[in-house]
Amino acid sequence: MTSKFRRKGEEGQDRLRRKVRLAIALLVIIGVLAASAIYSFAGGGIKILKTDLGGGVTTTNPHSGTSSNILPNGFTLEEIARGTDPLENPSGVITKFGLLSTGVPTEPDENTYLILNHNPGGPTPGFDYGRRFLFQGHENAADLAYLTRINLDVDDPAHRITLLTPVGNDGLTHLNRIDGSVWNPFTKTLLFTQENGNAGGVIEIPADWGTPARTLYGILGQGGYEGIHPDNRGNLYIAEDVGGTSVRGNPALPDDPGTNPKVARNPNSFIYRFVPNDVTDLSAGGKLQALQVSINGQNLVFVPVVGTGTGDVFSDNQLKLHTPGTSWPATWVTIHDTAVSTAAFDANAAAKSAGATPFKRPENLQFLPGSGFNTFFFDATGDTDARAGNFPALAARGAWGSLFRVDFPGGGDTGEISIFALGDQDHASFDNLAFVGTGVLLAAEDRGDLLHGQLNALDSIWAYDVRKPGAEPERLVALGRDASAITAGEDNEPTGVHYSDGASTVQSLLGKPVNPVKGRLFFTQQHGDNVVWEVLGSH
Repeated sequence: MTSKFRRKGEEGQDRLRRKVRLAIALLVIIGVLAASAIYSFAGGGIKILKTDLGGGVTTTNPHSGTSSNILPNGFTLEEIARGTDPLENPSGVITKFGLLSTGVPTEPDENTYLILNHNPGGPTPGFDYGRRFLFQGHENAADLAYLTRINLDVDDPAHRITLLTPVGNDGLTHLNRIDGSVWNPFTKTLLFTQENGNAGGVIEIPADWGTPARTLYGILGQGGYEGIHPDNRGNLYIAEDVGGTSVRGNPALPDDPGTNPKVARNPNSFIYRFVPNDVTDLSAGGKLQALQVSINGQNLVFVPVVGTGTGDVFSDNQLKLHTPGTSWPATWVTIHDTAVSTAAFDANAAAKSAGATPFKRPENLQFLPGSGFNTFFFDATGDTDARAGNFPALAARGAWGSLFRVDFPGGGDTGEISIFALGDQDHASFDNLAFVGTGVLLAAEDRGDLLHGQLNALDSIWAYDVRKPGAEPERLVALGRDASAITAGEDNEPTGVHYSDGASTVQSLLGKPVNPVKGRLFFTQQHGDNVVWEVLGSH
């Protein structure tokens, strides 16, 4: 069989169109430039437009009825895949990209864009699958989560999307709630995370077809892992998203929620670093570490909720941690060493035992481009409940969500952490992150259906200028709501925000600025139709 590649002229047009990247345009959105000359694809050539983006999208979509995604003037969306698209190699009930044959949507999540220098192969022998690929894990539960590869160079729907994890003899994959994904150029494998509490963990699979996925539970532990990223030394950084115990409040505070329902969550999730013994082979083991923050000489550790207690929800140290303009010492503490044991272990419990610092549901992290992998940003989703955020004492402690900056000079074991942005009701519940250029951080919201209804607002994707702490961000996308989501009784969510030029070498890790000519920006409109979009400039 031969693949149905686009004609060379069409490929050239694609390359021209993809010069319309957001590295410059997002600077326009966040107010660095009032207007910009933007190159756009037109009739096989390039023309220059003068586009005033006016500060980005100024309003959000309401939580009622169906609505379309809204982008700034000069930006469009191109559909890459949707949930009903067929898989070229269906297996059991896994027959479509984002929909089981039973009708259950499988929620494709984070995207990883990769350009290979060869055809990685697939289930159809002799077929050329191209060189450009977009990988996803699916958040489905019931032992039926799976991995997919969108073959971007292939137009034929019979070969457009490949299933990477077929079911076993029992009709199951025994994978659940797959969320994060990344390419590790040291091992030349893809890593996926399962956001599945202490039954989660990391999955590894080569890019080339033919080797089954394997889990690394005895190496990296098990936890509600989400974002995962390597640095230029071969270390892996992981964000954990596990909700803590809900509490009612603190009677000593004047703005205490009092008798309201339990709306504030105790910090319960950690930021991890894995230092491998052999950067080319994770199975060789290594040390798993967790971030520990010290405030005024006191380590900020997990405080359990006992009886009617409030854990660490209202502590002075949580207030100080979330106070803009402050910074605090941070270090990595080892919580597990494979030299001692290679049995599967509970990473969350190990982090608590070692005195690491918990946060309110970190979901992702990204290295600051150009920082030499010495600086990363991570988010904490917060409480996703307006009844918590509306109380100043809780808002000041991250109830609406937070963006943190962490600096480790030289990639060492000691550094400092500071709050970059504290969420509010207009910018809340941060989830996926992606850097565009050297100064623009995209942060997608995941408010959840409860908060959508409370504030009558759907999610957005925000653009923050990290060079300007405290500056107002600009909205890149006001997410809409499709009819399928309404039928399912839920809202859509923007996830899988990913900006990359597809580089696959160690020298081209995402800690360096993405080539703006080759860079591509993707996100998934999860739930409902489960559509993967690419963000483009004006046509």
